[in-house]
Amino acid sequence: MESVHDGQCGLCTHFGEGHKTDVLVSIRTKHEADLKVLDECGHPRHAALHLKVTPISGCDGFVPAAAA
Repeated sequence: MESVHDGQCGLCTHFGEGHKTDVLVSIRTKHEADLKVLDECGHPRHAALHLKVTPISGCDGFVPAAAA
């Protein structure tokens, strides 16, 4: 498990946007994730690219996710 911090994809509202899973809820509540986890980035600037990112990835488009 790896720690996930503010500014990283796992805590961004766009990580896994459009669906809610137990894995996403766990990442956002525990602030840690398995490095094997991949999910789509739903940020409007990246959506057309269908990016798959890890919870510890990051970009300048970070928007804090609402509390799980």
